[in-house]
This record gives sequence, C-alpha cells and structure tokens, in this order.
Amino acid sequence: MNRDSYGLPLTTGSDSAAAFYRDGVELLLSAWCGSEQAFDKAISEDPGFALAHIARARVHQLHMEIAEARTMAALARELATIATRRERQHVAILAAAIEGKPKDALTGAEQHLDEFPCDALVFGLLLGAFGLYAFSGRADHDAARLAICERHARHYGEDWWFLTYLGWSHTEAGNVRAGRTITERAIAIRPQNGNAAHALSHAHFEQGDALAGDAFLSEWLLAHDGKSYLQGHLSWHVALVAVESGDADRALKTYNERIRPSEARYPPLNVFTDCASLLWRLTLSDKTVPASQWNEAAEYGNRFFPRAGAHFADLHHALVAAATDSDSLETRLAELESLEARGSLAPGSSAIDLCRGAKAFAQRDYDKAADLLEAAMPAVVQIGGSHAQRELWEDTLIVACLRSGRNHKAAKLISARLQRRPSRRDQAWLRRAEMAADKPS
Repeated sequence: MNRDSYGLPLTTGSDSAAAFYRDGVELLLSAWCGSEQAFDKAISEDPGFALAHIARARVHQLHMEIAEARTMAALARELATIATRRERQHVAILAAAIEGKPKDALTGAEQHLDEFPCDALVFGLLLGAFGLYAFSGRADHDAARLAICERHARHYGEDWWFLTYLGWSHTEAGNVRAGRTITERAIAIRPQNGNAAHALSHAHFEQGDALAGDAFLSEWLLAHDGKSYLQGHLSWHVALVAVESGDADRALKTYNERIRPSEARYPPLNVFTDCASLLWRLTLSDKTVPASQWNEAAEYGNRFFPRAGAHFADLHHALVAAATDSDSLETRLAELESLEARGSLAPGSSAIDLCRGAKAFAQRDYDKAADLLEAAMPAVVQIGGSHAQRELWEDTLIVACLRSGRNHKAAKLISARLQRRPSRRDQAWLRRAEMAADKPS
C-alpha cells in the first residue's frame, strides 16, 4: 500500500501518483514553489486520487482562485467515497475550509487530529498567521495554537515541518527564546523551508535583534531567490527591519523591488496586506509615499478583495482607502457592519473601530483616531495575523497620541513595548514624547 510522508495510507494504486503527491505535500508544507505542478502530475497519474485533488484545491485557494478551488473540492468529496475513513475526513475538513465554513473545518480538524495526529495538511490548516485559529476571532488563538502543537509533539519528534510550527507557536505565545531555538533546529534540518525562514524572522523581530534578522534574511533570500512563495513576505520582513532601524529609504526601496504588486509572485492575501501595512508604516515614520504606490495597492486589493468577507484583508483595505481618500471605505464599513450584525464578522465590532480609526488618522483628526484605536486595542488580537502584523495598529495609536498632544499616553505605550524588546524606532518616539511632555504648556 502506498503511504504519505508520515506513514498514513493513501488510496491510490499508482506508485508514481503517490510519489508526486508526497513531493507536493512537502513543497506545500515548506512554502516552496512547485506544489501545484506536483499535484497536477499526481492527478494525471491517477485521476481518481481524492487527496491529490483536495491538495490541489488548497493551492488554488491560497492563490484566491476560488471557483477552481471549490470545483476541485467538490470532485475530491465524490472521489473520497471509496477512500479510507481518514482520507474522507481529511477531504471533508479541507473542503469545508475552501467552501467558507471555517468553524466546521476548525472543529473537524481538532477532532481528526486526536485520531490522526500526523495528518500534516489538516494540522497545517490550524496553524500560522493566517490559519484557522488566527482567523477564528478568538482572543486566545496564540495559546490554542501552541497547546495543540504540544499535545501532538510526541508523534513528530525532530520532524522539520512540525518543529517549524512548534517554534513559531512558542514565539507568538511569548516564549520567544524557546521559539527561536526550536525554529533554528527546524531550518538546520531543512534549509529549503520558507515557513521556517518566516518563523525565524518573527523570532528575531520579537527579540528586537535587527542585526541578526537582517543578516539571516539577506543570506537566506539570496541563496533561495524565487524558490519560496513566501519570498515577497520575507522581503517585507527585511523592510520591517529597515523601518525599525529608522531607514525608511531602504524600506521603500525594498518595497519597490520585491514587495509591490507588480513584483509579487505569492498568495494575494500576503501581497495585499504586506503592501498596505508597509506603506502605512512608512507614513507613520514621516516618509512620503508616492500616490502611485498607494493607487497600485488599491487596484490590487479591489481586484482580489472587492467585497467584505476576509476580515484581515478588509482591515488593510481600510488603510489603503483612508490613505487614498477613497469613498470605498464607507462602502466597506457598511458591509462590515452588515456582517457584524449577522454574527459573521469574526473579530466583532473592534475591527470596524480599527477601520474608523485609520480613517480619522488619515484625515488628521488625531484625537478621534486615538480615541477609536485605544478603545479597540484590547481586542486587537482577535483580528488574527501575527503579532508583528497586529502591532501596526498600536503604532498608529502611538503616533496619533504624539500628534494630538497625548504625550504621556504615548510614552506609557512605548515604554511598555521597550520592556519587551529593544527598538531604535520606539526609542526615538519615546524621546519625542518625553521632550514634548516636558515643554511648558
């Protein structure tokens, strides 16, 4: 009987189909280019291979090819009727995620992993900055991700994929030293692993180790240029190091060369959120961003996320629309309010307040922006993404406080962050707040 890379049986009589499937899964788990071709070859060798179809559907979903993803998921459901119970459940869980039923997928995945903990593609749905836990609207998603990794760790040992996500989960849960150590083990086992490079970048960020982060990413990206579909997002991390170091010019140069939509070759949710958040961070650093850059980001966002629904994209749509003074923000806010009224907006009303805070900030109503953002900040974790991505909203609150004369509030927020990690940018903001607070009124 053919088996996957973790020893689980595969319902296919074709050795070559099984081999192509294993290749595709490893490429997908390592965020490496080529998984779609591998799954296509597996399907070609065995058109009845249900798991190859659902895996290919997952790749379509990542690239926002929703119609293709749902068509293949439906076919995989049909083909799985003659497969094992494990494979039927595997298909049903991935199909639920593709069909826009995240709660069903999350509950199904947790139950499935209790019986089949080494079903890595199902496990992977739960993990990461854009996983089912992160986008569930739960305030404890970082803890939940770490807990399920620790629950099943004994089944994986020194597996490179599992160590990647165990390390990342520790980092995001605040155990940064452990997270970095575990992630370094993962990337030592398999350097050709975009997810591990990403996880290590987050550990560097959370430790405030800009020199190590910059050195690692510069070397890794050069060695693996164009091979990971996280290449653009890792370049975003390079730009983030530059912003943290006070080098806005370098950050914008990195954006132009490796991140902007016209240069992007990676999943649209990454592209759009990376572009919007980096341009916004640059404006917070008093760097003038050309209108053409904002307009390009707006066009890309409207193409892939024309209506509210993917709330993380919607929040970044608010940044772009606010920066371009677009009427589309009010339309998006109305759509979000409708979703919230139906109980279909995972983070709840706080997401709407964040969007309104961004609008007020762009309109230079810094008092209103500070009020809205401060009220929403306790629930900001519920929007998902990584800590580094969510920190943008606290950055905006800090700058709103600085520009509205709330210098003591800004200093308090910045000081709390500096207790967690060093930051040249935060230190500059703190000096600015303290100097302004000491001036006689």
